[in-house]
Amino acid sequence: MGAVELLPKEYGYVSFVIVLYCVLNVWMGTQVGKARKKYKVPYPTLYAIDSENKDAKLFNCVQRGHQNSLEMMPMFFILMILGGIRHPCICAALGSLYIVSRYFYFQGYATGDPQKRLKIGKYGFFAVMGLMICTISFGISLLRA
Repeated sequence: MGAVELLPKEYGYVSFVIVLYCVLNVWMGTQVGKARKKYKVPYPTLYAIDSENKDAKLFNCVQRGHQNSLEMMPMFFILMILGGIRHPCICAALGSLYIVSRYFYFQGYATGDPQKRLKIGKYGFFAVMGLMICTISFGISLLRA
């Protein structure tokens, strides 16, 4: 019996949501690339310095929005992968909410006012908490089996 037979058929939704998050991150990366050109921040500079670039804060906000999403990616993926084994539809829905909130988190951050990242972006934290609960539920089910 292969691994595919062990997973619920709805686990396919989990796979699609994970790929969608990858697409979002590629898009955010292109936005950072555009900001590099617009604000004249050459590679390999990760963050612009105020004393060297009058648009440093604007660039840094775009860069930070993407960087934070990259920092959260491993946790998001592992919670989706594990929690989705037991609760694929719930995890796919929570993952979708997370992706939408991440988009608005990035858009808000990219305005240059970091507080705007939380207007809708804050709902991503609820999605992560839900994914943690699903993963804990999966762990408990393994221990009880």
